[in-house]
Amino acid sequence: MTANTETVIDSSPLFELDARIRVSAAPAEIYSVVSDLTRSKEWSPECMGGEWAEGEPSAVGSVFRGENLRGRDVVGWAPLVRGTWYTEARVVAAEPGRTFRWMMLTHARGDQESVWGFDIEDAGEGLCWLVHHFRMGRATAGIHKIVAGLDEDARKRFVAEWTAKLGQDLEDTLARIKDVIEKN
Repeated sequence: MTANTETVIDSSPLFELDARIRVSAAPAEIYSVVSDLTRSKEWSPECMGGEWAEGEPSAVGSVFRGENLRGRDVVGWAPLVRGTWYTEARVVAAEPGRTFRWMMLTHARGDQESVWGFDIEDAGEGLCWLVHHFRMGRATAGIHKIVAGLDEDARKRFVAEWTAKLGQDLEDTLARIKDVIEKN
């Protein structure tokens, strides 16, 4: 591949997905759950929880250190990190009852164009729409590392399969959060 060759990995955004579910709860109740990232092990397919490493928990600017676990079957052919690994993210939006977002950080704690979040929309009559979204503008260093040895067809296959995996993760997360909130 020459330096001037376009690759799917240079697309921006590389990933942009969302999913939504109706939850029988007040916006404040939903927000109190989704903004507590230490509870993410209750609903996330990969994040096994973690701890607030810096700042006031759930406040803009706070840093969360997450523990993650990925099995061998997830896009099994691709050279992904398997087993346990750690990430850090900074809270970039925290509006109680409305929105909560966090940006993934590099190992040097620099910002990445990789943002996860939840939006809560009051639907009336004790119901809300909970929207879970993910956007990666430019590919992160981790994505570049994954695809470094792949030809363009394999890169396209990776992006397609990873997009499908992310979409399923968003839906699974929402279903689990709904169960957590509505069972209380």
